[in-house]
Amino acid sequence: MRLLLVEDDDHVAAALSAILARHGFTVTHARNGEEALQAVLPAAHGERPSFGVILLDLGLPDQDGYQVCGRIRKLTTTPVIMVTARADVRSRIHGLNLGADDYVVKPYDTGELLARIHAVSRRTSAGEDGAGTGEDTTLTLGTVTIELPTRRVSVDGDAVPLTRKEFDLLALLAQRPGVVFRREQIISEVWRTNWEGTGRTLEVHVASLRSKLRMPALIETVRGVGYRLVSPAA
Repeated sequence: MRLLLVEDDDHVAAALSAILARHGFTVTHARNGEEALQAVLPAAHGERPSFGVILLDLGLPDQDGYQVCGRIRKLTTTPVIMVTARADVRSRIHGLNLGADDYVVKPYDTGELLARIHAVSRRTSAGEDGAGTGEDTTLTLGTVTIELPTRRVSVDGDAVPLTRKEFDLLALLAQRPGVVFRREQIISEVWRTNWEGTGRTLEVHVASLRSKLRMPALIETVRGVGYRLVSPAA
């Protein structure tokens, strides 16, 4: 897999690139936001194979990392994993709203980083493999419309842009409104892993969905068990 590493610290980048190379990744290193955008641009125009994952450090010297994330998302659908020292939920939701697929908080364990890289790449591959199957299911829940084949979501006819994981999470809950999904089941089906560290990621994605859909009560937390979707009134 080709991976774009956006990291301004050459020592950190060299050490991480060596680890990633040992695990089968071909790493391209960008030292700032502009280099990252230039690296993505040719792939966005189909001039060379795209990256499998973009690992984006938010502490860049030339541009705000969130801004770079938003610009990358306009150029490509390649999964973006943010690397940040900002551990608060609001910052992570902001990153997800800009199109990031996941995040890793510094300082991180290398095993955790590798697990998240593999998780987003598996999910992307599964989505591509499932495309074009002829499925024509559309779920309507009050004012919320979820088009499974096109992966589009709208509220009152207005499109709501979601990341891959946000859509997968919403689609899973929406196919069985009112049914409680255990956290372990959601993590298994959406993240395709049983890795315990994904639990906090699930909470952030639920919060992000509530914010984007502007329906805080749509996804109900069932304490100690998991989540369920409460079908809104039309």
